[in-house]
Amino acid sequence: MATSGRLARIRSWFGPAMLRRTVAFMLLVVGFLAGIGFGVWTRVCANAACPSIAILDDYRPQQTAKVYAMDGRLITDLGLERRTVIRLDDMPLHLRRAFIAIEDKRFYQHHGIDYSRVFGAIRANLVCMSFCEGFSTITMQLARNVFPDRISGRERSGLAGLVRKLKEVWVARELEGTYSKSRILELYLNQINLGGGAYGVEAAAQRYFGKSARDLNVAESATLAMLPQRPTSYNPRRYPSRAVQRRNLVIELMRAQGYVTPAEAEEAKAYPLGLSAHQDYGEVAPYFVEWLRQALNQRFGRDLYERGLRVHTTVDIEIQQAAERALEAQLQAIESGAYGRYRHQTFADYLQRAADRGGEARPGASPYLQGAFIVMDVTTGEIRAMVGGRDFDDSKFNRATQALRQPGSTFKLFVYSAAIRAGYSPEQPIEDAPISIPMSDGTVWEPSNFEVDNFSGVRTLRQALASSINLAAIRLGLDVGVNAVIEEARRYGITTPLPAVPSIFIGSAEVFPLQLAAAYSVPATLGVRATPIGITRVEDADGTVLWQPAQRHDRVMPGDMAYVVNDMLRGVVRYGTASGAVRASGFTLPAGGKTGTTNDYTDVWFCGYTRELVACVWIGLDNPNTIMPLAQGGRLAAPVWANFMREIYERRPSPGDWERPSGAAALMAPVATTPVSGSPPAVEPKAPKPPTTPPHRP
Repeated sequence: MATSGRLARIRSWFGPAMLRRTVAFMLLVVGFLAGIGFGVWTRVCANAACPSIAILDDYRPQQTAKVYAMDGRLITDLGLERRTVIRLDDMPLHLRRAFIAIEDKRFYQHHGIDYSRVFGAIRANLVCMSFCEGFSTITMQLARNVFPDRISGRERSGLAGLVRKLKEVWVARELEGTYSKSRILELYLNQINLGGGAYGVEAAAQRYFGKSARDLNVAESATLAMLPQRPTSYNPRRYPSRAVQRRNLVIELMRAQGYVTPAEAEEAKAYPLGLSAHQDYGEVAPYFVEWLRQALNQRFGRDLYERGLRVHTTVDIEIQQAAERALEAQLQAIESGAYGRYRHQTFADYLQRAADRGGEARPGASPYLQGAFIVMDVTTGEIRAMVGGRDFDDSKFNRATQALRQPGSTFKLFVYSAAIRAGYSPEQPIEDAPISIPMSDGTVWEPSNFEVDNFSGVRTLRQALASSINLAAIRLGLDVGVNAVIEEARRYGITTPLPAVPSIFIGSAEVFPLQLAAAYSVPATLGVRATPIGITRVEDADGTVLWQPAQRHDRVMPGDMAYVVNDMLRGVVRYGTASGAVRASGFTLPAGGKTGTTNDYTDVWFCGYTRELVACVWIGLDNPNTIMPLAQGGRLAAPVWANFMREIYERRPSPGDWERPSGAAALMAPVATTPVSGSPPAVEPKAPKPPTTPPHRP
């Protein structure tokens, strides 16, 4: 009886009363937990911890500035997040479906949170005892990507991870309650990181396939859709096999969800990866682009990198590539010994040694032969090509715009121009004979010609310039006056310091190559100098013009005088120091120019022009050193110019010859029979020697 009584009490304990107590306790626990959850939920976004989605009414994702060549072709992007915004209606349907299939298959059914994925992720994470599966929807990903400062993607575990997820949920619910699914999907597809510096489907399509997202097929769309989860691990350039496997998974999901037929899926999975051969932007005119970027950065600041500006430039891609080919071919020929023994490190050796070091670049000045090449439109000043060095990745120092180098005999342009302005005739005789110039320190400067102790006696100014006779230029400069020559150089646009010493007549003062190139546009245009420009206009993302640099033209000298200077410089090309290189190249169109070589053969130049284009070449070493014995501008630099011009004018009409102004004939007639002697003054300041470490080192 006692036993049966105890059983009865146990049954009563676990009967309806116990059930009521259990239910009440569970409700109490659930209520307690719900209260805690509600408190946490309300506190997550308290004190403005969550962003306001109101900014999305006028929201535009960060867009890089687009830099275009003169014909409208894209050169590069400037910015941290390479992005081009595209409307959802312009994206093919299969592209949108590919992302939905892999990222959020119930995108159109949920309201920001896919609860079935939430419970599935919780179960999976409990099984693996770690964070191995997420439940972010497209809307939640958009919330995290649009507001990265408020919803940090680095917080992935513990309480911080929970708070991050709650913030995503909060903002996602707000987004879904405010914007349509189409707007959310459009923002997401323009915002998402797809690797390689590409953000959004349009930039990624250009990056990987060299085409617009509008033109992607199913396989290409699936390739982009597989990237958001792990853009680096699935990078199709670095891991093509892995990318194809992941792409085919996306295609299979599209088939399972009814977005493509089984036949279409099999065809897409068999499609080759088909990546564009153009791996990245920035391969065209990198020195030119960086030169522009620095100027634009000063003017536009952060807007340059974030607001999708459109920068229309003056560079001609075909001319740029021809300039790069001509310069590199000549530098390799010099290094190979085609012009005599070359004793410095070659570029190929440097690259090999860098590869042996694991690709590590040598800091500072490059140890191998360098060059610069500038091509301008003589009428407008628009830069058609700029080569600032051999390898932008190795050395970003722009030798075309930043290097101060001695111009050698190319500076004689200003000496002879000052003489023509002063009334000298190109047929006037001048002595080519030894000269001694007393210096202020009591020494005597006795300059020589390129060929030491070789004097030709009396020559005309025209002949002396064509043959680049140093002693004739010095005598002429002394006769005209050093201040007159300096003033002439200033008229031509040279702004660097020009000391009033006689060695300046043969190019001892340093100049910027870009300024020297612009100076040679004066004889090409018969007296007008156009200031170099690289930008025609800058627009905002909507096409509104924000800045349009004005072309500047300055009349340097009267047309008849400029024609005389032009005619003398044409002699350099026809029968002077550049004639051998020009004839060897096969270039026969009307042209003028001047060669240049500095002391100790450290710098060689050629600046030449037609009626349309002026181009200036410099070759030397970053740390000034003899290139090779008897290096000459006509022998080493002029072939670059001549081969370039021949290639350019093979596919464009001849610019024609210059028309002689009516007053030029009188200026070209002999006006004196007594040779210019150029008697030196009693004392002149000492001519500076070439600096061993100029201030322009990279």
